[in-house]
Amino acid sequence: MKQLLGFFALLILMDSCSTDAINDSDFVAGGTFTDSNIRVVQIDTMKVETYTMKFDSLITSQASRMLVGKYIDPVFGAVKSSSYVELLPNNYSIDSEAEYDSIAFFLKYDNYYYNDTLKNNTIHIKELSELLKPADGSDFYNSSKVGFFEEDLGSVTFVPRPLGTDSLYIKLNDSLGLDLFEQFQQKNITNTEEFKDYFHGLAFQPGDDDDGSIVGFNFTTSTMRLYYSISEENSRTQYTTDFVINTTSSPIPFFNQMSVVETNETLKTLVDGEVVLNSSELDNQSFIQSGIGYTTKIEFPNLKTLFDIQGQGTLLNAVLKIRPVLGSYNDELALRDNLSLFIVDQNNDLTEQLVGVDNAAVQATLNRDGQEFNDIYYEIPLTTYIEGLLLRERETEDAIILLPENYNSTVDRFVLMGKEGPDQGVKLELTYAIYDEDE
Repeated sequence: MKQLLGFFALLILMDSCSTDAINDSDFVAGGTFTDSNIRVVQIDTMKVETYTMKFDSLITSQASRMLVGKYIDPVFGAVKSSSYVELLPNNYSIDSEAEYDSIAFFLKYDNYYYNDTLKNNTIHIKELSELLKPADGSDFYNSSKVGFFEEDLGSVTFVPRPLGTDSLYIKLNDSLGLDLFEQFQQKNITNTEEFKDYFHGLAFQPGDDDDGSIVGFNFTTSTMRLYYSISEENSRTQYTTDFVINTTSSPIPFFNQMSVVETNETLKTLVDGEVVLNSSELDNQSFIQSGIGYTTKIEFPNLKTLFDIQGQGTLLNAVLKIRPVLGSYNDELALRDNLSLFIVDQNNDLTEQLVGVDNAAVQATLNRDGQEFNDIYYEIPLTTYIEGLLLRERETEDAIILLPENYNSTVDRFVLMGKEGPDQGVKLELTYAIYDEDE
């Protein structure tokens, strides 16, 4: 009867948990289990260590958007993003009777922005002074550098409307437009290689004194447009040549250059990817900033103390909860609903994305149920991952890290609570079933 009551208690507990959480476990109630005295315990005292680390560089030539802008972050400092692009014309022929009119760039919004879009932004367009060729022959990084001429080809100061308007129009210098017009009309440039040798591309730079927002633009639809016309008997007919951003070459000659001038003196010590700072060294906080490369690293150093519990055990569920620091976020510095998880090795090199049951990507999901009481946290299902750690015969130096989705195409940032103090910000909650075999 005692065995039966214990099994019923387990069924009730399993039923009270979410279906998804239980299904994340590989647990199967076999005969040995069901014929035993069972007790199910909730454990939330396992040690969790959180750190901040910074990647040396992130590949941004594979980004999904252009990012241009600058703002002053109260935690990190001056955050800046510039875009570098190579252009290709849609044709190389201009009629000998045509007359030059003007040239402009159309930056197409792609709905992404970060920080305050009620403030002015400035964009300066510069001509590149060298070809867009990655130093390693394959990729550009957020730290890559390409030279450009200081004189503006065009500039605009504007209030961003990423959700309300289609595009941003920037008038370019007629000296550029007329020069390209004549090169095509006189057939000095007739193919792609000749064009790239003559005109290397553009850099889009924010204003030095800007403190507004970083805005996303669609690089597949943003266009430089050359206008010219031909006089006819009673009218003039206008024509255009479009210069689109080159996304067909390999490697793609495009990247976002992202940087931060830190005001946090402790974060400045993260000089390479192998240096980490425990949250206890950062006022009980850890940090994430996509695009720049800051990430929160998480380790579980004493998981196998579970085996010290008398009897045989089975992990039923594992959830990690981690809270953002109250006051570190607002409508401009917004929290995102999801964060992605990745695995890093002993050298802090990113190896793979963390997956759970059915090889589905594991995500940290923001639980806002207690938002009116300032009680919000990221909830991460880790049953499969924790089970794997428990089953390993040897200790591993692998760890998990948190990064925003599309981390090489955003500048989202987060300040998370550490593990110290009465209001513990990081907690691993385990549901563990313990059973003893009948003699």
